[in-house]
Amino acid sequence: MSDPIDAVTAGYSNPRRSGRESGVSSGASPELVAGGFPRRRPRWMEIATSADHKDVGRTMIVASLGFLFIALVELLLMRLQLAIPENTFLTPVTFNRMLSLYGATAIFLFAIPLALGLFYYLAPLQAGARGTALPRVGQIGLWLYIAGATVLYSGFLFTPSEAGVNPLAPLSELAFLPNNGVDAWAAANGLVTLGFVLIAINLVATLHRLRAPGMAWRRLPVFTWAAAICSWLLLVIGPVMLGAIAMLLIDRNFDGIFFADGSGGSPLLWEHLSWIFFTGAYMLILIAALAAIAEIVPVFARRPLQGRRVVVGSLVAIAVIGTLAWMQNMMTAPIGIGWMYYAMLMSLALIVPFGLVIYNLIATMVGGALQMRAPLLFALGAISAISIGLASEISHSMVAVAWRLQHTTDSTAATHFALVGGAVFGSFAALHYWFPKMTGRTMGETMARISFWTMGLGTLLAFVPLFFAGGEHGEVVDAYKFFSGTGVSTLNLIASIGALVLATGIVLTLVNAILSRTGGARAGHDQWGGDSLEWFALSPPEPHNFDVLPDVRSDRPMRDIRDAIAHRTSRPEPAAPEKQPVA
Repeated sequence: MSDPIDAVTAGYSNPRRSGRESGVSSGASPELVAGGFPRRRPRWMEIATSADHKDVGRTMIVASLGFLFIALVELLLMRLQLAIPENTFLTPVTFNRMLSLYGATAIFLFAIPLALGLFYYLAPLQAGARGTALPRVGQIGLWLYIAGATVLYSGFLFTPSEAGVNPLAPLSELAFLPNNGVDAWAAANGLVTLGFVLIAINLVATLHRLRAPGMAWRRLPVFTWAAAICSWLLLVIGPVMLGAIAMLLIDRNFDGIFFADGSGGSPLLWEHLSWIFFTGAYMLILIAALAAIAEIVPVFARRPLQGRRVVVGSLVAIAVIGTLAWMQNMMTAPIGIGWMYYAMLMSLALIVPFGLVIYNLIATMVGGALQMRAPLLFALGAISAISIGLASEISHSMVAVAWRLQHTTDSTAATHFALVGGAVFGSFAALHYWFPKMTGRTMGETMARISFWTMGLGTLLAFVPLFFAGGEHGEVVDAYKFFSGTGVSTLNLIASIGALVLATGIVLTLVNAILSRTGGARAGHDQWGGDSLEWFALSPPEPHNFDVLPDVRSDRPMRDIRDAIAHRTSRPEPAAPEKQPVA
């Protein structure tokens, strides 16, 4: 590694003003005189108008965590309705509106933007870039995300969508839902998706063009690799969803027939297009979580990541194969049996890359000197929840099992286990790990542990009963009530209590982050002893990220920097040359 370049600062003189209005002295050397410093704008205004990737990423992270809280409120309202048989707490229409908003909030406004916010903040730092290639494009993407969220919740001014998490045609057509709720859902998620695509374009351009000297692709951290993989994935699935939304709006407002059955259209077309996006988004969330865990585990195990190249290759395979398995969600739709077996084979093929990633994460921890700090605890929780969810999802990929369980609460439990493991436990592991880099302070360890165990208990209580309710008793998914005597009353009550416990644990982490932002213990620039380049920057980083960019010589550049510093400080001073006797 080359020696760091010494920073050179220019000295600025403060000569006496000549008193002339021109501000230039009459001496031999001209002098520039400032009449005063520009007034500093409020911090919120600076962030709102900033194109710096750290401000944009931090804004997305904060906004997504806020929408996580809103999604929790909506989930709790629905679980209160399902706590007892034949409850009248929510009307059927209100329940459907809560369900529609919950799905859009959890996926479009929380899970995906939280992953993208972390990518956008950290990937340029880890790649050794001083900024992003297209900063204004990323800034526009942020504001499209905020605009979409505003449009979605402005539906309360008239009529929110009642079409469910995925507004399947033809039930989302104008003949069945003549109000404006579906239009607001489509417009909002269209704006948000377009924002995601713009951010992905900027990330791809940055990682291809602005890496530090010596930062070859093979040396990029796993999390930065995941940023590139997920960005390319969004460039594929994002336009697919935008096209589907455009066709839905044309059908509803301009007499289109894209999804109109019997008029030349096909309701199945919406299912194919929408499930391509939702399945790809599902893979994106899991890839981001597993990549963050792959950064955390080696640091707290004090061992390099085992099978690093295998992990990166497996993440690529998950993005490709997982998206190609979109028809796993359509096993009960009228598609050919050959396509069903194709979806089943694609889903079963995912066992290999997911298994390789989880195996290498566990193998890295085995034999390591584990430090059970909050980031590692949440990482272990994420691995456990994701494993349970994926095992259940794989069982649902079998055609016969899918025919029996696809539209029951069993499938809901499987999906939530994987998404809670990835989007909540995984993102909270990343939040605790990189919080010192973003703020210069650490999150409270005691509250983090309480939050972790509360969330773990709540996850088990909230979703395990749904396996039994759907698998043994066939409880239908997304129904606004159930009847006594069906054998699911106790199971639904336990699930509702579990949802409350889970929400409590999540809120504890959100409160911990808010309190630690200004009151947490001060952190150093290299808080955990990580091996990637973000720990070479200040905490929080300067607008230009790095004063000096080191030459990268390996996939663990911070270890090389520490070794160089240790070698320099331990090197003995050269002895002074002996004086020669004068003849």
